[in-house]
Amino acid sequence: MYKILSPTINDMHIPFVDLKAQYQSIQHDIDAAIASVISETAFIGGKYVQQFEAAFAALHGVTHCISCANGTDALYIIMKMLGIGNGDEVITASNSWISSSETISQTGATPVFIDCDADYYAIDETLIEAKITTKTKAILPVHLHGQMCNMLAIKNLATKHHLFIIEDCAQAHLSAFNGQLAGTFGHAAAFSFYPGKNLGAYGDAGCILTNDAVLAEKCRMYARHGALVKHNHQMEGINSRMDGLQAAILLAKLPYLHLWTEQRIAHATYYTKVLTGIKQIILPAIREFTKHTFHLYVIRCEQRDALVNYLKENGIATAIHYPTPLPLLPAYDYLKYQEEEIPICSAFQHQILSLPIYPELTTEQIDYIANTIKAFYQV
Repeated sequence: MYKILSPTINDMHIPFVDLKAQYQSIQHDIDAAIASVISETAFIGGKYVQQFEAAFAALHGVTHCISCANGTDALYIIMKMLGIGNGDEVITASNSWISSSETISQTGATPVFIDCDADYYAIDETLIEAKITTKTKAILPVHLHGQMCNMLAIKNLATKHHLFIIEDCAQAHLSAFNGQLAGTFGHAAAFSFYPGKNLGAYGDAGCILTNDAVLAEKCRMYARHGALVKHNHQMEGINSRMDGLQAAILLAKLPYLHLWTEQRIAHATYYTKVLTGIKQIILPAIREFTKHTFHLYVIRCEQRDALVNYLKENGIATAIHYPTPLPLLPAYDYLKYQEEEIPICSAFQHQILSLPIYPELTTEQIDYIANTIKAFYQV
């Protein structure tokens, strides 16, 4: 049975994500799942992995789900099996986690970074076409914070220029654009089940979704040392498997994902209600025709670093996603990007702040966070 555990208002210590509270709310399901795996010694491969793949594919209405060790591997495997490599270019977002870009480089290709739009933090689709060259092989949109990119525009560009679309859905479980789920627009999609995700394992885990049977077989083979049948290696591959424990845990959590998603949306709506009117902050905007699942609730604020410290002093944890745009990291010095080339990301890096959001959050906690922010700005 699902239950929410709520702290008292007089002892308010609010973590950024409360994974312990989530575990306690479905403890019987999780404990039973783990016990089954141990009892059956189904640690690598086996029925729990197969069942999760089938369930996650069915949830999205796609024909193939290939589980792997993490979301980073999922991106890399997709690109390798699409034949992306030396001399190629892949267009992606400037304001993502480094997995989105380092996997491009690991194939031998070059990441081409695009600034984010000023409203939704997504890759600015209006800037993509100018960056397409004869070397461009794919567009890798990242559905940040739980809100999807403008996939209609991106699909039109990809079709026009004969490019692959590889969706990074690490933050977009059950997000939708025009009623269509994230992960179903491109040639393939990568999901992360890192513990803090909307659907999270108790360790690293990820998967690939695709309707392309040939690509699915290649991805599965590559992730398992290049063999679909043990010892029959058709290619050199890598070892990237979701273990049975993680699969069983994800299976136990999956029936709650719709409920948790609606709770996230409800919390975001309440945040917006109680934070509206504070002139020093800008609240998240929701793209028209989009289901924003709020993996993150991101505001832009004045005196960001001082606010972070004030919230921390008052028992409230926050995070910054992400403190430095990818092309401005030392890892990409060789590409010689300047802040002027990504002006929106460059400005936002000093303003963005992610507030706590998770299904088990309570209205009392949100009120406390909002009142603490108001106290900081003296409103």
